[in-house]
Amino acid sequence: MNFKSSQNPNSLTLVALDGFPLVSSGDDISALILQSVKNSDLRLEAGDILVIAQKIISKSEGRFVRLSELNPSTSAAELAELTGKDPSLIELILSESHKIIRYRPGVIVVENKHGVVLANAGIDHSNVGGETRDGEVLLLPQDPDKSAAAIREELQKLTKVKIAVIINDSIGRAWRNGTIGTALGVSGMPAILDLRGQSDLFGNPLLVSEEAIADELSSAASLLQGQTDGRRPVVLIRGYEIDTFKNSKNSSIGVSALIRPKEKDMFR
Repeated sequence: MNFKSSQNPNSLTLVALDGFPLVSSGDDISALILQSVKNSDLRLEAGDILVIAQKIISKSEGRFVRLSELNPSTSAAELAELTGKDPSLIELILSESHKIIRYRPGVIVVENKHGVVLANAGIDHSNVGGETRDGEVLLLPQDPDKSAAAIREELQKLTKVKIAVIINDSIGRAWRNGTIGTALGVSGMPAILDLRGQSDLFGNPLLVSEEAIADELSSAASLLQGQTDGRRPVVLIRGYEIDTFKNSKNSSIGVSALIRPKEKDMFR
């Protein structure tokens, strides 16, 4: 199914929501978002897109693991020797992954269970939380598309407006330095727009063009979310309109649509 952008916007409004508290296991993210929208003197409008940092989703879903409670396998111990990493961390990385892509001392890159290629299967030590979280790490959400859908459905039920939700994270890229905001879960909009068949400026049909709009919006939001201690995990994007908001028959295409099929992957 082809989704088409209604028109490239001349401008977008991005607002990092104010007053978002530290999140703990079991917290109601939808309720926290609505309170933060209110704190920001805003209200959700039809067509708004909320970009939510993965970390608060994982925390609310209780995706904490204490490394000291794991028993590393022989395979994990061997890979730990080669990479210089904690064998318990390696065991957890292996359990969250389909395949090891590359490794060297200090680095292990995998294809995680969702097909995303990233370092350490996305397992995070930073900003996990104070003394009660000492020695724990945080896993990615078990099903980011499902998490995004649940939040979107609850917010739409409470506000009576149609919105979209993206869950993003900062992920490195194979050929460039630095991390960039990347979509892990999407609901209410397609993760990718298939522009094939549309015409360019001179009327020539586009043959291969697909636009990873969920990643583009995730990256824009990441500039406001920050990487350190900003405590701005939710960004509201307004002004990007797609047909999904206007046609209820258009269903979401999840993040799996962004994963290049292995038969088309020239680099693995």
